[in-house]
Amino acid sequence: MQLPTREIEMSYDYKKVVSFLIETAEKHLGKKFQIPKNEQGIIFGILAWFLEDELVAKEMKIDLSKGILLTGPIGCGKTTLLKLMQKIPSNRKNFGVYATRQVVSEFMQTGFETIEKYSRGNLYNETRQMRSICFDDLGAETTSKYFGNDCNVMAEILLTRYDLYKEKGLITHITTNLTAGEIESIYGNRLRSRMREMFNLFGYDEISKDKRK
Repeated sequence: MQLPTREIEMSYDYKKVVSFLIETAEKHLGKKFQIPKNEQGIIFGILAWFLEDELVAKEMKIDLSKGILLTGPIGCGKTTLLKLMQKIPSNRKNFGVYATRQVVSEFMQTGFETIEKYSRGNLYNETRQMRSICFDDLGAETTSKYFGNDCNVMAEILLTRYDLYKEKGLITHITTNLTAGEIESIYGNRLRSRMREMFNLFGYDEISKDKRK
C-alpha cells in the first residue's frame, strides 16, 4: 500500500500521531524505531483504520468495516505493528492477539470447545462491544487431530468468524507470511474467497528487512 501521491483531507494530524507511535514504540521495544520509506503507506493506512478516519480510508480504498490482513516476510514487524496499535488512543485498540500455534495447541487439549472459544464464544467485552481478535502468524500452525479426527482448526474458526462478520460485523485481524496462493493451498478456495470479503490487505514488500536482526 502506497502513500497518496497528492495532498488529501484528513481527520487527524498524522505527524503528531506518527510521533506518538514512534515514541510509544521506542518505549515498548527499548530501542530506536524507524519507519522505512517503503513501509510508510502501510502504517499510514493502518493508523487511519484504527482511528476510523473516513476521509483517508476513502482516498486509500480502505473499508473500515473489514479487518486487517497484514502479510510480509518473516521478521518484518507485522506482529509488532499490530501490537503497537493497541497503544493508540482509539475505539478500536481493544483486541486480543493470539498465536495460531497457541490456538491449535489448545484444540489438541480441549477439542472443539477451542473453535467455539475463538469464534462464537465471548463475542462481547465488558462494555458490550464486539470483541475483535488478531490471529498471529497464520500458517505457522499445523492440521491437528482430536481423538483421531483431523481438523484444520484455523480454517474452521475463520469460516465461523466470516459468518459472524456477515451477521454482526465481527472484526478479525490476521498476520501471516503466506502468499494468497499458499493460503488457498492450506485452507482451501472457500476460505480464501471469504477472506477477500473480511479483510483489507496490507502487504510488506519482500525486500523489507528482518527487524529481529
